[in-house]
Amino acid sequence: MTGSESGSGCKTSKSVNYDDPLFIHPSDNTVTTVINFKLTGTENFRVWRSSMTRSLKARNELGFVEGKVTKDSKDEHQSLKWGRANVVVCSWILGSLSESIYSSHACSDYAKDIWDELFETYHKVDGSVIFNIHQRINSLSQNGTSLSEYFNKLDALWKEFDGLTSLTECTCEVAATFNDHSKLMKLM
Repeated sequence: MTGSESGSGCKTSKSVNYDDPLFIHPSDNTVTTVINFKLTGTENFRVWRSSMTRSLKARNELGFVEGKVTKDSKDEHQSLKWGRANVVVCSWILGSLSESIYSSHACSDYAKDIWDELFETYHKVDGSVIFNIHQRINSLSQNGTSLSEYFNKLDALWKEFDGLTSLTECTCEVAATFNDHSKLMKLM
């Protein structure tokens, strides 16, 4: 047995490439919680997806859900590493789903498939979703909470509303006027 093989016959490397998406840190495992809330449906999908994207990017695992990190069918060792990392990413995604959503994705084998199915199902923007957010904005009141807490709730609702109703970015001289109008509407 050479110095580059372990007792199991698998090749090992003396140096670890921490930038390799197939590298899983020892603290990252299938029971690790990567975000602190669960996807419950359309109402929190955008926030959930943004949080999950940030978390996966921080762990260098975003490529699994984007389809950029693919299984190497020619190299068995790389294929095994990919399989392990994919299972961990699947577990992170599944662990961030509410119980009712989890059950329909529990048998999926690939992180990208789960990610794409969730997007297809919950990235629905229709008039009723926008209307509900606008109603929540209009009915929000300070109601005894601190000013900063009230502002944070209102700001979060406006950001969600803007994200759902965003227009194509304009760089002409009218953009500043439109931006001022938007700010005035938010103030009202």
